[in-house]
Amino acid sequence: MNNLTDIDLTDFWESSEYSDNKYKNESVTEELITKVESRLDYKLPEAYIELMKSQNGGIPVNTCFPTNESTSWAEDHVAISGIMGIGFEKTYSLCGGLGSQFMIDEWQYPNDGIYICTCPSAGHDMILLDYSKCGNEGEPEVVHVDQEHDYKKTFLASDFSEFIKGLVNESEYDNSEEELKETLEALKNGRFSDVLQQYFKADKSIDFDKVLRNLFKELTNEKGYFALHADPLSYLAYDIQFYLLSINKKIKSKKQFVEEYPLMVAMGNNEISTGGYADFFSDWYDLRIKNKEIKSGFFSSVKFTDNYKATLFEQIEKYK
Repeated sequence: MNNLTDIDLTDFWESSEYSDNKYKNESVTEELITKVESRLDYKLPEAYIELMKSQNGGIPVNTCFPTNESTSWAEDHVAISGIMGIGFEKTYSLCGGLGSQFMIDEWQYPNDGIYICTCPSAGHDMILLDYSKCGNEGEPEVVHVDQEHDYKKTFLASDFSEFIKGLVNESEYDNSEEELKETLEALKNGRFSDVLQQYFKADKSIDFDKVLRNLFKELTNEKGYFALHADPLSYLAYDIQFYLLSINKKIKSKKQFVEEYPLMVAMGNNEISTGGYADFFSDWYDLRIKNKEIKSGFFSSVKFTDNYKATLFEQIEKYK
């Protein structure tokens, strides 16, 4: 049964290169559905399959869902950053590298169903098709699961169709002007993480505290909010963080960098923090390796080449 017949899906999906690269899978086939259901051990809702036939995963235009209680995201709604598609290959697909089972195995989310939507917190909350009441073959409820509050569940919709119909545009909750003011105040007077403050001491030839504050203020004014993505200013922020990390610790692999990165800004323990992260910084690392701007040093540690370090310091001049 098609539960989405009364929804116009023509303009449902946002068009972007990031969505195509991370979420959008190949077209849905019966064989693919069977393979994914077998891997996850749950029957996918018909409404979800119907939506995936319009586009197999991606970022919708409307990304907010109203709630009757507060969550870690907001007092009156939750937000999603994408809907996972039926597949194995894309990072954010049901069986992909950061798919449903990954969140259960690596982030210890409750094994109660299928984690179907990513959220802006980059892993600290998720949207779940919850089969705990209906069984693996039944029609699951849609709930918000909050990792920050001991995996608390907040009921959203009785089924996937109701969830999709209830999505609203983020403009319905636009308080960006007030949030921007608060963020800029934090960037002006707040503290960086304890780890980053310690790293600043390794190279006192540059006031990296001031440099990063000025860079983050420019980036925040440009975006309207504080987040690091795949834009030039974000890449410069990744450069600075990698440089500071590399002169304080012997980084021997990408895996180690990925583990150390969040402690500086993404999940910093003081006021200046983005409060979450996606894998843009991982893509940044791959690009620097590809361009031979990062090299192996003594004892197999990795660091910037002398030429790229000089380029970086030229870019930093603007923010001193």
